[in-house]
Amino acid sequence: MNILVTGCSRGVGLEICRQLLQQGHTVYGIARTHTIEFQQLEDMYKGFVYFKNVDLSDAENAYKVVFKEFLGNKVVLHGYVNNAAMAYDDIITNLNLNKLEEMYAVNVLTPMMFTKYALRNMLLHHTAGCIIHISSISAHTGYKGLAMYASSKGALEAFSKNTAREWGGLGIRSNVVVPGFMETAMSSSLTEEQKDRIYKRTSLKQATLISSVAATVVFLLSDSAKSITGQNIHVDSGTI
Repeated sequence: MNILVTGCSRGVGLEICRQLLQQGHTVYGIARTHTIEFQQLEDMYKGFVYFKNVDLSDAENAYKVVFKEFLGNKVVLHGYVNNAAMAYDDIITNLNLNKLEEMYAVNVLTPMMFTKYALRNMLLHHTAGCIIHISSISAHTGYKGLAMYASSKGALEAFSKNTAREWGGLGIRSNVVVPGFMETAMSSSLTEEQKDRIYKRTSLKQATLISSVAATVVFLLSDSAKSITGQNIHVDSGTI
């Protein structure tokens, strides 16, 4: 399968790419930075992994670069994984409109545009493809300072469910993976005390494993998940 993965160069996105490549799939990776870790994947899986540097905050230009220059109509797209995200953390009384708009461009507007063109690719090639959005447990369990970020993920979840309803008749599926707090660059600003308080809210009393989130994404892309669509799959160490 040919899979488009955004935010491919580190964290969850990098692990998703690694697991897809291990199973013999071809990955088209999108990120703002080309990391050493992703370069290692390119060296290891030559001919099966491609990279494009794209600024996802520019929705109008980003879809043109990706779907006209990088992929084009000749690439048959079987899956799109919307993993890239920008965090804007602050309490609501400090809300900054410019930062909010920038985050929504990356987290919501560009993914919607990419979904549009991923669907068009699948329709052109009569492909029963799969779309997966990476959300956040913050859209379901309140955390101080994450209201704006959580709202962007909530928007994606609503968008995905309606995508599933709209295109399921043609075999196209859309699901959301909802990770708990992981040890990633996005959470690196938290203190150990803050992390400990978060992990104590989970059943497993620990961080969510990146490898577990990635494995769930790979499963949902597979034929084994052909009857799963319109769902939010929680991989969150039991945050209840």
